[in-house]
Amino acid sequence: MSLANAPTPLSTVLIANRGEIACRVIRTARRLGLKSVAVYSDADAMAYHVREADEALRLGPAPARESYLNVKAVIEAAKRSGASAIHPGYGFLSENAEFVAACEQAGIVFIGPPASAIAAMGDKSAAKARMDAAGVPLVPGYHGDDQDEATLKTEADQIGYPVLLKASAGGGGKGMRIVERGEDFQAALEGCRRESQAAFNDQRMLIEKYLTQPRHVEVQVFCDSHGDGVYLFERDCSVQRRHQKVLEEAPAPGMTQELRRQMGDAAVRAAKEIGYVGAGTVEFLLNADNSFYFMEMNTRLQVEHPVTEMITGEDLVEWQLRVAAGLPLPKRQEELTITGHAFEARLYAEDPEQDFLPATGHLERFELDMAGANLDPSRVRLDSGVEAGDEITMYYDPMLAKLITHGDDRDQALATLNRALSALDVSGVTTNRAFLQRLASHADFRKAELTTRFIELHEAELFSKATLDNEAYASAALFALDLLQRESHKDSPWARRDGWRLNAPARIRIALTDPAHAGDDADSSAILTVLAERQGKSAWRLQVNDHILEGQLQRLEGDGVAILLDGHRRRWLARRDRTPHGDVLVLGDAEQETRLFWRRLDAVDHGHHEVDATLTAPMHGTVVTLLIEPGERVEKGTPLMVMEAMKMEHTLNAPADGVVEAFHFAAGDTVGQGDELLTFNADE
Repeated sequence: MSLANAPTPLSTVLIANRGEIACRVIRTARRLGLKSVAVYSDADAMAYHVREADEALRLGPAPARESYLNVKAVIEAAKRSGASAIHPGYGFLSENAEFVAACEQAGIVFIGPPASAIAAMGDKSAAKARMDAAGVPLVPGYHGDDQDEATLKTEADQIGYPVLLKASAGGGGKGMRIVERGEDFQAALEGCRRESQAAFNDQRMLIEKYLTQPRHVEVQVFCDSHGDGVYLFERDCSVQRRHQKVLEEAPAPGMTQELRRQMGDAAVRAAKEIGYVGAGTVEFLLNADNSFYFMEMNTRLQVEHPVTEMITGEDLVEWQLRVAAGLPLPKRQEELTITGHAFEARLYAEDPEQDFLPATGHLERFELDMAGANLDPSRVRLDSGVEAGDEITMYYDPMLAKLITHGDDRDQALATLNRALSALDVSGVTTNRAFLQRLASHADFRKAELTTRFIELHEAELFSKATLDNEAYASAALFALDLLQRESHKDSPWARRDGWRLNAPARIRIALTDPAHAGDDADSSAILTVLAERQGKSAWRLQVNDHILEGQLQRLEGDGVAILLDGHRRRWLARRDRTPHGDVLVLGDAEQETRLFWRRLDAVDHGHHEVDATLTAPMHGTVVTLLIEPGERVEKGTPLMVMEAMKMEHTLNAPADGVVEAFHFAAGDTVGQGDELLTFNADE
């Protein structure tokens, strides 16, 4: 049935979101014959979702609270465009009961559950009580109304550490901390409350026993307005960082048919308990003994829904639109089946080597080479909210895209994921692509030995640098020399920076070091110096660790370079990333990515020998709070201030023993990457 002739006719859909989910809804609406209307902030005026939509309307300034979280502005945009329905996507207003009520009052269909269902699950403490009454298993914890700090501390002590502090109104890892010891509770509580207030305008907390080796398994449910509900099986989302998912898969490995039925029935029971309508996800912790516990219900479509679509063959966004139009569920439970296996990898603009620090910048290249990697378009999806040329700003979640693969079984789907990650060409912005490759190729991940602490448990392997050989260092040095040559002033030999000499061979010293040692002058052993002597226009003799190599570099299409070293020719993707600490050379191939800071030692450079007297912003963001007073003496590692960017907090610590002379920004101020945040007088 056409949605225009459904019980609740739909003709125009406004998407109250941005990024890849907005693009996905726009395309599905277009396929169903519906008109799409995008909304945008000033930071997104030229964004991909704006370019994709039939129409687009401005909401307000860049900060989300003044645009995408502005209920009045979104409703006014819907009225102005004549939209008959609003799709909230995920995040922003997608789980805001007041927004749903405002849609109902304005006579606009909200494509999602009723306000009462969102309210029932939005308050996690009340939700736990209702789930308990419905016979859904719960994790031991405190979900009470008494939010006094002393009460919360007492409850945590009684539950026993480690405990998990969670924002009662939260989701997406915001306002959440693992507390290992009682003495850490107060600081964790303050941090959680700050994040919760900023994200949800609510400081209430709940406490749960933190299970040390669980899996995170969630069930996709769908209910219609006729009282029917189904589950579209489960997803394993155990691999997480900062309580946010990184890799997801469906179905969950090792699930028996009986356990799948038990969890699915419990999930549908939870949804029906609150009168749910639409797409929702019931999240469980699954223990090794196959006992499972309700965590929360996300009353919206999840980021990882494509893996469910891959194994079921169903379009969940289309299901959302049909259910919102008053139509019954497209299929009954017995008609739903699982075919094969699917993975999703979330591509973030962030630096895993710097504690997953969000990254911003100009996205120079963004392309998946399907043909070159022999990828089947029916088995590989790249759901993206960006294109090459877009600006990645500090204002919103750092997720750029989702790479989804399907196979006949888990091994085949995982092999395809690794090939696809290798074929994904991203430059201009630091991303977690190489980290995703290390995760997806890890031996324990291949064996499906999963836990929510997977990244933590395998930190040594996932973050350790591959031992670089002489050829790798020489290749990086050749790329640095090529950059110097390209930046030379071609008209004057006196202004050249490529090592030109009069009556003497050109010799240049290039220092290379791991990004993990940025600013750490004390560890000189981490710095390797390459001595380069020019042999011709593009030929060099390189000395690396007392070894001599003859080499040259040839530029290829895009970021491609061909490097010839002692007769060994290799093709790399090479780029330069600029960071507050200096330039990073990035060389990658199908198997790994090498990142090295570089500096020309024979150039005039006194900065390396001077005491670092300032702290600069590692990212674009907002100052949340100042933790000490100007003039206060601190020890190395003392927290000085907290910044927030892309919805995550980042604490800046003292680089040495010394005195903070002055802060240059106050709480609430916006800062740019590289801005001097404070003056720090380090001890001699």
